[in-house]
Amino acid sequence: MSPFEHGEVFVLDDGGEGDLDLGNYERFLDVNLTRDHNITTGKVYQSVIEKERRGDYLGKTVQVVPHVTDAIQDWIERVGAISVDGTGRRPEVCIIELGGTVGDIESAPFVEALRQFQFRVGPENMCVIHVSLVPVLGSVGEQKTKPTQHTVQTLRSLGMYPTMLACRSENMLESSVREKLALFCHVPTNQILSIHDVSNIWRVPLLLRDQGAHHVIMSTLKLAPRQPLDMRRWEARADRWDALEEEVHIAVCGKYTGLSDSYLSVIKALQHAAIATNRRLVIDWVDTSELEQPFSDVNPQQHAAVWGLVKAADGILVPGGFGGRGTEGKILVCEYARTHKKPYFGVCLGMQVAVIEFARNVCGLAQAHSQEIDKATPHPAVVFMPEGSRTHLGGTMRLGARRTLLTTVDSITAKLYQAMDSFDERHRHRYEVNPDMVPMFEEKGLRFVGKDETGVRMEVIELTGHPYYVACQFHPEFKSRPGKPSPLFLGLLLAASGQLNQYVHGYVEESRSRGGSGADVAPAGAPGSPMVSK
Repeated sequence: MSPFEHGEVFVLDDGGEGDLDLGNYERFLDVNLTRDHNITTGKVYQSVIEKERRGDYLGKTVQVVPHVTDAIQDWIERVGAISVDGTGRRPEVCIIELGGTVGDIESAPFVEALRQFQFRVGPENMCVIHVSLVPVLGSVGEQKTKPTQHTVQTLRSLGMYPTMLACRSENMLESSVREKLALFCHVPTNQILSIHDVSNIWRVPLLLRDQGAHHVIMSTLKLAPRQPLDMRRWEARADRWDALEEEVHIAVCGKYTGLSDSYLSVIKALQHAAIATNRRLVIDWVDTSELEQPFSDVNPQQHAAVWGLVKAADGILVPGGFGGRGTEGKILVCEYARTHKKPYFGVCLGMQVAVIEFARNVCGLAQAHSQEIDKATPHPAVVFMPEGSRTHLGGTMRLGARRTLLTTVDSITAKLYQAMDSFDERHRHRYEVNPDMVPMFEEKGLRFVGKDETGVRMEVIELTGHPYYVACQFHPEFKSRPGKPSPLFLGLLLAASGQLNQYVHGYVEESRSRGGSGADVAPAGAPGSPMVSK
């Protein structure tokens, strides 16, 4: 999927690839979804065709109704029973997002399937929440209800009757607008939610709570509360984010900077780490193609301005990516961070360019490169992975959760993960560090502190003598959660804000005081513990 069209590709534990919505669900609900939780038209049609080829339909004519719509309903029921919270228990409520716009030809089979689904499960087991935009005309300043009226009318004509309306708007819905929507959409005013802009995303659940959304949903589904709703942690997180004052600047140096959704999980992981370190996050976006020499010849002022962002930043992050565009700029960023002792964190390609830069400028291999970009390089610092595919792009990479074994506990990575031996993270890549060159790199001071279970694939690097020069082959941003920041992102923010030594020292001292080995105590600032500073 093109990052410019879809935003980031979110990877699940089982290797499933989906769009960024799955990441939002995982972060907000703190669950781990599967590839089957992402239901697409292609998957449904493929399953129907496979059934027909097996003879499941006994030679009958295969049609959208009932065969495709039945397949959708069966899929929902099957996936809705999968445990996603690690307890093994079957979920009690399943959230189904039917994307797109009401009336679109693409969503027609899904709308019909859900219409039928109401009768399969019974009206007391289904609550329909229709999300709609309430725009404001700039010249008039009036909140317009016509778009919502028309979409609800279309939805009702298709047999779907919304229980609630979730109305997106810039400002809170006016009472007269609620009454008008209630009159024309046949929805009670107390079941019309104002989803207006708020200061940060963590206030959205509070917004829904304050309007009693949970009461309506539970009443519709005939559910009784087991305990009072406690959202104090959400309130504290939202208030803390708004109150942060001391800034920390992180230069995110990538190639898809024209659309921030391309790095949505990276942004969220940085935010989780920033709030844990009590810093107001400022992301300075850097298009690495503008750091390269050819660009400076064309636009020297912009070239100097972009380099100014890199040099002024408190920390540097190079995220993942594919292809050659902007790669040389990323290599230049690595060189600057390494030689100027600037806190650096590389993810996936960010690790590979760090290794290439080290091979060129420390090991003296001037033509070192990645086989992905230069297949004829005499010094392939990054090579193609055996299980990958050179001819098929979709779903053929090293995907999903894989185990990383620590080669030493005497590393920043071990202290950040609070681990003695291993941890699991999600991967998405085709190329890896050349294992044949690893001994040379380590002799020169580039430590490979994490490897896969075979000991051949390199997972984490650290640079000897550098305050924080860490990179990993996996994508830790996919498992970061509010209140539980990703350890390596936390390390970058700690280093960028001058708190890493305090964190590491507190970790070692506390574990020693308890007779531990340095991996069994969460110091201040660790995920799930008090903040680093106030």
